Amino acid sequence: MAVKKVLQYGEKTLREPSKEVHKVSRKIQELVQDLLDTMYAKNGVGLAAPQIGVNYRVFVVDVSANDEPLNPIVFINPKIIKKSGAIVAQEGCISFPEAYTDVKRYKNVMVKALDRNGKLFVMEAKDGSLLARAIQHENDHLDGILFIDHCVNRFETDNILAKYNLPPVEADKLLSEPEIEKELEN
Repeated sequence: MAVKKVLQYGEKTLREPSKEVHKVSRKIQELVQDLLDTMYAKNGVGLAAPQIGVNYRVFVVDVSANDEPLNPIVFINPKIIKKSGAIVAQEGCISFPEAYTDVKRYKNVMVKALDRNGKLFVMEAKDGSLLARAIQHENDHLDGILFIDHCVNRFETDNILAKYNLPPVEADKLLSEPEIEKELEN
């Protein structure tokens, strides 16, 4: 299909919630292929439809390492149905070129979604793996939430964003995450 322009942090569309997909049509199949083409072209681990300006609940992930064959996973209308544990890890985003910061995430997640053929599947990602974090990161995009909303230190994150000429953290978007905070204290 095509490599699409990725929206950068600061563009309003990244903050808008996405619509459910009612039918895995040819249009959605093309969107999936565009997401994959764009993600691979940008050397990303994941990409959500809102990042290319399309307001549908679709994202793709591929956590295969350099020497492994590509292993794209497509999530249409994903729902995280179980989450536990907590981890702090460095995260970045294709919409925030070069900027990485520490964020809080659940360590384990279970997600239910449709695949690229419209078939329902359930997947579990554990132990703070890249897959577990990528699923949460991309799923957040579908709700207009960005990885910096989970940042450990807002002021440190602001400094990192400024270094790359990106707008500062939106204080009103920072998430209160008492479950994760409690886990991290233990």
